[in-house]
Amino acid sequence: MMTASSDSAYAMSLRNLGWSDFFEDQRQGEDFAFDPCRIASVHRSRLTAISQTGPIRLALPVRANTGDFAVGDWALVDPRTHALHRRLTRKTLLERHNEGAKTSQLAAANVDSLLIVTSCNADFNPARLERYLALANQAGAHPVIVLTKVDATDDANVYRQKAATLQRGLPVVTLSPHSRDAATALAPWCGVGQTVALVGSSGVGKSTVVNVLAGTTPSPPQQTGEIRENDAKGRHTTTSRSIHAIAGGGWVIDTPGMRALHVGSAAHGVGILFAEITELAPLCRFRDCTHDHEPGCAVQAAVMSGTLDPERLARWRKLVNENCRDTPSEKAPKAGGGATARSKKR
Repeated sequence: MMTASSDSAYAMSLRNLGWSDFFEDQRQGEDFAFDPCRIASVHRSRLTAISQTGPIRLALPVRANTGDFAVGDWALVDPRTHALHRRLTRKTLLERHNEGAKTSQLAAANVDSLLIVTSCNADFNPARLERYLALANQAGAHPVIVLTKVDATDDANVYRQKAATLQRGLPVVTLSPHSRDAATALAPWCGVGQTVALVGSSGVGKSTVVNVLAGTTPSPPQQTGEIRENDAKGRHTTTSRSIHAIAGGGWVIDTPGMRALHVGSAAHGVGILFAEITELAPLCRFRDCTHDHEPGCAVQAAVMSGTLDPERLARWRKLVNENCRDTPSEKAPKAGGGATARSKKR
């Protein structure tokens, strides 16, 4: 662990990059001969990183697979040759699951907060936002809904209220990306040494938010594309993940727009998202209640009494079924307590 006797310049430099005792405690023996650095970009055949001395390009082993790395990862490298020694265990990991794929796509690593960006127009979709929330919950990152283009609607507060109901205690921020107040509004999650990642569909203003956060820092700004406001569709030019310094402290990771986001190996994240259903499940008569047709179902009773939105239950069922389908059998949760929504007659 770092101590008060550690070199202050070294400690402050790494702390600003997001280094913490969680990573320091992983270094043992020969590891101290190598320098920590943070992965800044991942390409098909190369990795770039940021060290305490600045940007570097890593020298990879012959059979290294860059797909095993995510932007935000911490790695140890030779200080002279920049040869990769090893990657450190991640604190958090955002993964994107593709339908039918056996492996997931790594989106970002060691993220403290996930900014889920959507706009106050046709892009606002509760079901899609819930998928992002499940992703954040499963990864261990703190989710924040960011509503953009509030200047294009007279009903921004309606969008804000709808977003706030998606998960208990969910922070919701409304902003116009070009406003000077945008960086201030997001400041609580962008402190020195903190890392945020931005996700959302194409054209909602993610890259513009990145540019606002980056301010006048040396990191190259993200290019943005145009979008049609009438149907929230358009062309988005961000094609790769990258990390950028935030003006005043912290780091932000931008990701390409995701047209489809499938849920897999995320039972815990779904459980947090639908806490009202998770908490009711133990009160059902049957342990493996599907909350569909069984007698004595506490969840269905809540729907009948008007305390649980039936559409919310329908979206829960869809995500749980998808998670069971796309989770490897050795990781799939056992039935019961709302772990599965498969219907079976009694």
